[in-house]
Amino acid sequence: MDRIYETKISDARWWAYDIPGNIGWIVYLVCLVKRCMKGFGIFEALALVPAVLMLVGVIELVSERVAKLDRRLPRIRVLRGFGALTRGGILGAVVSAVGWDLWMLVGSVLCAVFAGLCYKGYRPV
Repeated sequence: MDRIYETKISDARWWAYDIPGNIGWIVYLVCLVKRCMKGFGIFEALALVPAVLMLVGVIELVSERVAKLDRRLPRIRVLRGFGALTRGGILGAVVSAVGWDLWMLVGSVLCAVFAGLCYKGYRPV
């Protein structure tokens, strides 16, 4: 059986992490789509990997909210949600820095930092 994790962060702190984190992955994805519309090269192919991780995290978090599991989650859901978003943000920052795309870098750093703060808040029950 999967171990249950819980976060005790306040609603105010949750929103303070949630809003910039959401802005981050959205900025990253919008910038990536705009770049892909101009042409598809090695940078865009590499930038898809963090984008997929971010989308996996977002889809997991949405499914958690639908199931009303916001603050108490099995370990696998914490990893698929906030873990994937954090890793996607970190990898996106590396790819963006190498590709010299400032807005994608800003978005991925926001995503990594604020998803990471939520991720670190979960502790085993």
